[in-house]
Order: sequence, then C-alpha cells, then structure tokens
Amino acid sequence: MTSKLYALALGNFAVGTGMFVTAGLVLPIAGDLGISPSAAGQLMTVFALAYALLSPVLAALTARLSKKRLLLIGLGVLAVGNALTALAPTFALMLTTRVLAAAGAAMVTPVASAVATALVGPERRGRALAVVMGGLTVASAIGVPLGTWMGGTAGWRSALWLVVGLAAVGFAAVALVVPDVRLPASTRIRDRFTPLADRGVLAVLLTQLLIFAGGFSAYTYLGSLIDLPLAAVLWAWGVGGVVGNAVGGRLTDAYGPRRMVFLGIAGATVLMALLPVANLNLGVALVWAFVWGALGWLIGPSQQYRTVAAVPGNVPVGLGLLASSQYLGLFVAGIAGGLALEWYGRTGVIVLASALGVVTLLFTMATYPAVTRRPKTDVAV
Repeated sequence: MTSKLYALALGNFAVGTGMFVTAGLVLPIAGDLGISPSAAGQLMTVFALAYALLSPVLAALTARLSKKRLLLIGLGVLAVGNALTALAPTFALMLTTRVLAAAGAAMVTPVASAVATALVGPERRGRALAVVMGGLTVASAIGVPLGTWMGGTAGWRSALWLVVGLAAVGFAAVALVVPDVRLPASTRIRDRFTPLADRGVLAVLLTQLLIFAGGFSAYTYLGSLIDLPLAAVLWAWGVGGVVGNAVGGRLTDAYGPRRMVFLGIAGATVLMALLPVANLNLGVALVWAFVWGALGWLIGPSQQYRTVAAVPGNVPVGLGLLASSQYLGLFVAGIAGGLALEWYGRTGVIVLASALGVVTLLFTMATYPAVTRRPKTDVAV
C-alpha cells in the first residue's frame, strides 16, 4: 500500500515542480525575454487559471476512464506541455504552452487524492492524503530549489526540461504499481458543480481560494521581495512544507481538521507580515521560510479531509473542486501580487499578503463553527 501511495506522490512531485518552479525563474525569464518581473510572474497565473477552469471539464470528459489510465494521460500531457514551454521562442507562446501543462496537471492531482482515499480506510485517510500531497511539498523542497539553481546556472529552460524528466519518472511509477481503480463519477459537466449548492462545501472551497491567494501573492514574487539567495530560501520553505504536510496529516487524524486549519492560517499570516525581518540575513530568512512553509502546508491534509467528509459519495468531484479553488487562489495571487509589485513595490506585496491572511482567518472563523464531537470524529465542514 505504501508503494502505491508514493507512486501517486511522485506524480504530484512532477506537477508541483512544474507549477511552482516558475516562481524561482521570474527574474531569469524577465531578463532573457526583456519583460518585467510582474509580467513573467503571469506564467504561474496562466497555469493556475487554466487548471481551475479545465479541471471540472476534463473530469467530466474523462469520467469513464480508469483512474490509472487518467493519471498516465495527465502525466504525459504535463511532460509535453513543459517540453513545449522549454522550446518556446516568445513569451506569448510560453503562455500558451502553460495552458497545456495545466491540463495535464488537472488530470493528476485531484485523481491521485481520490485514488488514495479509495485505497485506505477512513481511520488512515488523513495520513494517506498527506503522503500523496507530500509530492507537492517535496517538490517545493527539492524540485523548485533545484530548478531555480539550474535556471540561474544553465538557463531557465533547463528547469523546464527537469520537469519533463520528473513527469516521465512519475509516469513509470504509476504504470508499475498503482492499481486500476474505478470510482463512480458523472460524465455531465453540470454535475461537477452540484456540490456548490451546499453552503458548507462552498465555505471550504472559498477558504482554500483565500489561503492560496494570500500565501502565493508573496511566494510568486519572492525573488523581488528579498535580497538573499533565492534558491536557499525556497529550499527552506519547501523543507518546512514537507514537515508541515506530514505532521498535519497525523494531527488531522488525531485532533480533527478544524484546529489545524486555524493554526495554519493564523501562523502563516504572522510569518508573511514578518517578511522584512526575514530579509535581515540569510540565517533569519532560512528559519522564517521553514516555519512559514510548515504552517502553510499544515492546512493541506485538513482541507482535503474536510472536503471528503462533505461529499463522501462524490469524492473525485469534491477534490476536483478543491483543486480548482486552490488554483483560482493562485490566479488571484499572481494578478494581485503583480499589480501590488508594480504600483507599490515590495511593501505593497507584503501588505497585500498579510491583509489577505487576516481576511482568510476572519472568513474561516465565521464559516467553520466548532463542534462538540470527540476530536477524532471532528469532520465538520
């Protein structure tokens, strides 16, 4: 069972590296193509918007496929999309190829989570989701810093070829060990949005959107916010994310998702406001980035747990909507962070990220009430 979950995590590792590595390549891409850093940051924005819009559509169109075949198709499309990005001669063509890469990612991450929940019992659901989501956090700890270093030494295109190789490895792992799982799902696109009629589900999704809008409005433009080695800071953030995701899964199983959600949002908001302190020296920055990453990714398993509990009879659709909300948040982060950087500089981005964190906390307090059940059965949404 562990090997199956880690194969799914490898797929997410390729997705996460392909998604987040562009944040570490903003300055090299801007310099090479003669565009502003805020414009280069829109590579992540376009990827995020395409993912959010394509995810429910592709889920409906591919509902009759086995989940293993869908994972393999998604990883193949992800590889092709990133190869085309690496070969694109102009910024406009790069934006187009990011849409294709996003389509591949949209067929991997929510399906991997759905398969993970089908492979384990409810009592191990949080830990299983943490393992699969761990692929994204390990990507931020290893794949993104490695890609950032490669982009600075061998050219930014080399980082995209790294993603192609990772997608190939994930493809091989899924092909070898993941079983041929089929989960009930509708082929009608409108059915993909049925859970939105539930106010509890909608609250979970809006929380996810706000979390990512706040955190990634700073992360996307981190290279313009600090004067320290970016690859090292991104590495510390990623390592913290790995720890936070792993601990978050176990703590979610033990104490329920609500405490983890509030702890993660409140802590990450404080850390984003302290970004100027982190810029004092590299040692402070590494500790700051580690804690920020840990608190931010602590929320991941809890949010997935909440979603599965809210739509137990339609897990793939629920997790697909959660992923779409996450990427809509990244879209908002890219646009809002870019505008804040253009208009108000680094101070504007820090204020924006912190303010969005406060809004997220207040919204969650209003929409996620406490329950009276024992912690291990706290699955309220």
